[in-house]
Amino acid sequence: MIGRNKEVAELLELYAGNKAELVAVYGRRRVGKTYLIDETFRDKITFRHAGLSPVEMSNDHQKNQPLKKQLEAFYYSLITQGMKKSHCPKDWLEAFFMLEMHLQSIDNGARQVIFLDELPWMDTPKSGFITGFEAFWNSWACHRNIMVIVSGSANSWMENELINNRGGLYGRVTYEIKLSPFTLKESEMLLKERGISLSRYDIVQSYMIFGGIPFYLNYFKRGNSLAQNVDDLFFSKGAKLSQEYNRLFSSIFTNPDAVKTIVKLLSKRSKGFTRKEIVSEAGLSDGGSLSKSLNALIASDFIIKYTPFECGKREEHYKLVDPFCIFYIRFVENKDSIENGFWLQNIEAQSIITWRGYAFENVCFNHIPEIKRALGISGVNTSESAWTKTGDGERGTQIDLLILRKDNIVNMCEMKFYSDYFMVDKDYDATLRHRQNLLYEKLPKKSAIHNTLITTYGVKDNEYKWSFERVITLEDLFA
Repeated sequence: MIGRNKEVAELLELYAGNKAELVAVYGRRRVGKTYLIDETFRDKITFRHAGLSPVEMSNDHQKNQPLKKQLEAFYYSLITQGMKKSHCPKDWLEAFFMLEMHLQSIDNGARQVIFLDELPWMDTPKSGFITGFEAFWNSWACHRNIMVIVSGSANSWMENELINNRGGLYGRVTYEIKLSPFTLKESEMLLKERGISLSRYDIVQSYMIFGGIPFYLNYFKRGNSLAQNVDDLFFSKGAKLSQEYNRLFSSIFTNPDAVKTIVKLLSKRSKGFTRKEIVSEAGLSDGGSLSKSLNALIASDFIIKYTPFECGKREEHYKLVDPFCIFYIRFVENKDSIENGFWLQNIEAQSIITWRGYAFENVCFNHIPEIKRALGISGVNTSESAWTKTGDGERGTQIDLLILRKDNIVNMCEMKFYSDYFMVDKDYDATLRHRQNLLYEKLPKKSAIHNTLITTYGVKDNEYKWSFERVITLEDLFA
């Protein structure tokens, strides 16, 4: 298994224990939660069930009976895994009671593993699911040699209804694992394992599109270039990911349209928007439902909330960081017709070159630990931010990444995605000095600024190459 050694070790240690465990595994959809559990507990799972997707049920003729469909599916899982035929449970209390009876009937003293996949999907409106699950765990499972593993892609549900539950499940989750997308290094390892040969330059571009999501990378075809794979997955008849964006939001969020409105707005500006700007420009009301949508997006790792340098809490920005969403909105959404071979034909178009620049900045934001390691400051407390200074009669500036360190150093980072060495000329050197001078005015006297370049292959050798104290390359990002 690629890149999940820590999580596998944690799960196996819990399995080896002699007490009841309720383990929550959550993370962005398609990130590999089910695969992790299946591979870790191969031949050890006593009972498993996956909730029915709300996307599929919305297309079903019984879409107004979601509780009934979920209970039927749970009953069928019980039957196919050894329970004697009975009757479909009338509610979740009865459903979990049936599970208890089934597990008792096959109990041979060995540790039992119960895997409930996509738990949030089972909690349909007014279903009483939490009550049924609470009774199952508190009254029965927590007293037995049992390990219950629950997973979900709706991270806000997993956090609010389960992990941070204030009712009968308060403090009941014994362990939680939030599964992250692959890093550049892990993405490279996965592609190599599948026999797919791409340069690191192209693997970074794949990350700009697919964001290190294993499910997407597994669609790549051997023998195809990155551009051919992108065309195959987005810009061809019946493309596998042409509808993924809508399915992604419908399967995670209870209010997908409102959430997509926010994401569409955030995609327009790399530094993000304040809450006030979101209300104004997206035409949304500033209330609890907006807070719920924003928090759900943050929990699902689609967006981040940060305070720009020199700003107060009221000026917190919400920034879209999910590469797949950014790419889809920019190049796929609302296309009138499928353009076969669009990516390969336009690979050197200015719009795509410009996009690569912004997308590389996002790759860097997703690899702060690797950047800190390259700087030799993995153990130093830092905060990361952006800074924009408007002109006010003089030349303003924008710095996309500041790393503010506890050792009195501020790394002022420039991020440049080039196909060759980056050349610093006289004008660019002057721009760096201007930005540095403006930033020094805002920093404590004890601080020093280190100009830091994050780029593909390094800096071209000339008289201005010393404009940067530190240069970080792809080799560092893949470390």
